[in-house]
Amino acid sequence: MLNVKTLSLAAALLATASTGAIAQVKLALSSSQVAQDPLVIAMEAAATRIEERTGGEIDVTVYPSSQLGSDNDVLEQIRNGAAIAVLVDAGRLASFKKELGILSAPYLVDDYRQYAAIAESEPYKQWVEDLAQSSGIRLLNYNWFQGTRQMFTTGPVTGPENLANVRVRTIDAPGWIATVNAMGATAVPMPWSEVYSALQLGAIDGAEAQLTGAYGIKLHEVTKNLALTGHVELVTGLATSESWFKSLPEDQRAIVVEELARAGDEASTATVARGAEVLEEMKAAGVTVTEIDREAFKALTEPVYAELGLAEAREALRPAIEASRP
Repeated sequence: MLNVKTLSLAAALLATASTGAIAQVKLALSSSQVAQDPLVIAMEAAATRIEERTGGEIDVTVYPSSQLGSDNDVLEQIRNGAAIAVLVDAGRLASFKKELGILSAPYLVDDYRQYAAIAESEPYKQWVEDLAQSSGIRLLNYNWFQGTRQMFTTGPVTGPENLANVRVRTIDAPGWIATVNAMGATAVPMPWSEVYSALQLGAIDGAEAQLTGAYGIKLHEVTKNLALTGHVELVTGLATSESWFKSLPEDQRAIVVEELARAGDEASTATVARGAEVLEEMKAAGVTVTEIDREAFKALTEPVYAELGLAEAREALRPAIEASRP
């Protein structure tokens, strides 16, 4: 449930026109990650550039740590016309456009850079337009690499058999839940902000997450085992209100699109660099890092595509994926 503060923020963001010295348009950028995360830092840089290029006509504020509500809550605000762009994985958008769920499917690509070809493919472009028309959500880009998803657990994991009866936090979306269950664990969807305390209290036994995100909420303090399952290359995108976006003059729309895409590239580069540093810091903090046989997990998650009705979507993207292999 949304709290009063969140509702007040959302109401304020619905009213984008103003007078006097205040900017004519307000835009909020929302992320579940902490302020120190490379993603949020890139958002802040984009906010500055958008304000500069529009002469202050667009006033951008960044809200880290789910300050505007959970990602699913923010998506509902966006559908109601709020001037917010939220950084989400496509698994959360699958309930509005099923095919987009393929972008968060397990072991879809070998390298996150292959998503650039996917985003240029005709099937992807058509899904984005269908999403805007059917749900009122405009997916502005899909080039924010958050890292490769790995398994953080309280007990050691060397293979699927070690995940039996292990309660693992995941994203509250069908594709993510199906993937974690297929890997042998018991999926427990919950907001990212609740994961640390849930591990402390023993409500869950682990969480699947990318390195920078896990480090941001100090998962290494409450889980001492990291299995490098690499089950999803977590590329995400900024989704905003179609009605709000269309209300902008064409020149302002172009600036917003250009700067947010540029920020996604910057965030991705910084995430890769920071991920390598984080891994070493986690090891120094006492986390045991285990290289595992990913083929075993890949085989177990293959049925997820059929379960979610994404087999055709994968075939539609196969030419782009194959052509982009490193």
